Amino acid sequence: MNIQENISLKPFNTFGIDKKAKFFIQATTEKDILQALDKAKELNLPLIVLGGGSNILLTKDLEAVVLKIEIKGIQITKETDEEVFIEVGAGENWHEFVLYCIEKNLAGVENLSLIPGTVGASPMQNIGAYGIEIKEVFQSLKAIHRTTGKEEIFHWEDCQFGYRESIFKNDLKDQYIITRVEFRLKKKPVYHTEYGAIAQTLEEMKVTNLSIKSISDAVIKIRQSKLPDPKVIGNAGSFFKNPTVEPQMFEKIKSENPTVPGFPNDEGIKIPAAWLIEQAGWKGKTFGNIGVHKLQPLVLVNYGNGDGQEIAELSRKIQASIEEKFGISLLTEVNFL
Repeated sequence: MNIQENISLKPFNTFGIDKKAKFFIQATTEKDILQALDKAKELNLPLIVLGGGSNILLTKDLEAVVLKIEIKGIQITKETDEEVFIEVGAGENWHEFVLYCIEKNLAGVENLSLIPGTVGASPMQNIGAYGIEIKEVFQSLKAIHRTTGKEEIFHWEDCQFGYRESIFKNDLKDQYIITRVEFRLKKKPVYHTEYGAIAQTLEEMKVTNLSIKSISDAVIKIRQSKLPDPKVIGNAGSFFKNPTVEPQMFEKIKSENPTVPGFPNDEGIKIPAAWLIEQAGWKGKTFGNIGVHKLQPLVLVNYGNGDGQEIAELSRKIQASIEEKFGISLLTEVNFL
């Protein structure tokens, strides 16, 4: 296990924020994780886990042991006539895993193409896009308890999945380190083209024979047309969650804003946060080195030398304006460190 000191985390977060870690360890095995836990205890420092760095905002230097999960590997664990079960290392790149499934003609994750980050973060966040969430293909995961060092298995019912939520963001926050995730994929696809502009994009692409690859290609095309590439402009994708309001509140908002889009779910009516932010006048606004993306107001961006504190302050101003204009509390999807 190699321990580095006073390392810049700029290459390890998609916002490209230049903050330092007091100590930095890359774990390629479970043994590395156990050693990192021991080191953090020995140094009396907190241990902070990094995956792809695509869902964090660094606001300060970290007086901590920063552990980057690099556990790799993809293997089939079980197969039936209809499904294939695959265990994937937490450090695998999410999009590369999606492409692997498409190459093997295994369906279920094609709508989740081009989402940044690692496999290990996917169940923690219950990532989702274009009508699909991880909970629909999740089977189980392995995780190491930070205090005992023991490996435990969590099944679907243990994870308490919600909208961009799981038990690992709530009751068990900072108690476990996810090492491997098992997915349940279908041999015979069930296509989901009804969400967003997928159907329209497939038509524009002149797709006549629908496949999981064509859906993936359509999702990639949509995302690339709307979302900035983190390698070019620093960002963490969707910064805010889409809020859900009670039907009565939705009707009140609609009476004042007839064009408001709404999508019924189990809790009420979901309103796109991007629509709210645009209506409040934030779309395309720039403030020095940071701003709100010109095509997708859900994305806050770092144009080069922005600071995490500046982006955090911008997010708070956006939240306050949405609260004032619509009476809606906008929650962040990105974690502040």
